[in-house]
Amino acid sequence: MGGTESSISEPGAPSSNREGENSRQNFSECKVWRNPLNLFRGAEYRRYTWVTGKEPLTYYDMNLSAQDHQTFFTCDTDFLRPSDTVMQKAWRERNPPARIKAAYQALELNNDCATAYVLLAEEEATTIVDAERLFKQALKAGETIYRRSQQCQHQSPQHEAQLRRDTNVLVYIKRRLAMCARKLGRIKEAVKIMRDLMKEFPPFTMLNIHENLLESLLELQAYADVQAVLAKYDDISLPKSAAICYTAALLKTRTVSDKFSPETACRRGLSTAEINAVEAIHRAVEFNPHVPKYLLEMKSLILPPEHILKRGDSEAIAYAFFHLQHWKRIEGALNLLQCTWEGTFRMIPYPLEKGHLFYPYPSCTETADRELLPTFHHVSVYPKKELPFFIHFTAGLCSSTAMIAFLTHQFPEIMGVFAKAVSMISRTCVEYL
Repeated sequence: MGGTESSISEPGAPSSNREGENSRQNFSECKVWRNPLNLFRGAEYRRYTWVTGKEPLTYYDMNLSAQDHQTFFTCDTDFLRPSDTVMQKAWRERNPPARIKAAYQALELNNDCATAYVLLAEEEATTIVDAERLFKQALKAGETIYRRSQQCQHQSPQHEAQLRRDTNVLVYIKRRLAMCARKLGRIKEAVKIMRDLMKEFPPFTMLNIHENLLESLLELQAYADVQAVLAKYDDISLPKSAAICYTAALLKTRTVSDKFSPETACRRGLSTAEINAVEAIHRAVEFNPHVPKYLLEMKSLILPPEHILKRGDSEAIAYAFFHLQHWKRIEGALNLLQCTWEGTFRMIPYPLEKGHLFYPYPSCTETADRELLPTFHHVSVYPKKELPFFIHFTAGLCSSTAMIAFLTHQFPEIMGVFAKAVSMISRTCVEYL
């Protein structure tokens, strides 16, 4: 699942097996993931549109979200409850006002329709406070439905599917409530909700709730707890992310950054702790080379999309949008990053062909990121396709020669006079020298 070293085939494996591994690798590389810290459409994305007149989300991104909502919040038994039937149509609706209208219709049919409250919290609420109020109503309704589904789960396969759907709804609501608490400054409450959620529903690790937890713990400056989370999720058998790699680099940078000086390091060399920090930065940069330019504010940030491509520009934006403040808080961290991040590229001169700690950098990221990111954003491309100076010089020389030949053929007399004038000027300059 995107960069796990355990899935690399042995050199002596049959070619068919290697081809199968490569195809699975390419699939995981181009897989688009739900952004764990995605913003609220009504309270954040829409307010940005009101202020700037720009649409922060692309049609492709919103279409992926619509598919996610249908997967999370619908099941085959929706026809048994009229409110769920209405909501099934609402999640497929493209027009936001039509979705909101359908949510109110569902609430008229059933005042305890949890998914209707979820839709209103996501899309109609214009502040985080309003969104939290609606999510609390959704939680009350969702817990009632979830307990009812638990009692009936063994009656038939349909009831099991209904329990899975109701579980998805409950997990989603609790997670969004934790995010509301985080945005409203109640960080300890947010951390508690996330920890309880990870204990109660361990199979939902694919939702990457631990990345929400990491960000909240960094805000609390609970670095020991951050290290404990990393010890569990920064594992060779688990998929990596920019949040995992760069947070690990930040923790190692924190121990040396306040006293780090490039001049001193050049004189005496790097200490063991500094070497570990630099290696962690190189590892993070190899995984996602787009992040440093956002952390160092060499590129302007935009609102992160609802979906990201791992190792791509979209993931870099999503990471830097929430974690830039944590890097700024640690004295000297950005200075150490600025001095060392470009050294990564000396270890991987051909990143598309061979990596150092990860798979070769995927070539599909630019195309996918252009679909996920708005047109007003200049997509970061890696590696840059720069031609050597000799190629530019040769192309210019050939073009100018062809142009002179064409003009000489078309206007021989004028070009003859021009050539004589040039030769006279050149002779005069030489004689003067």
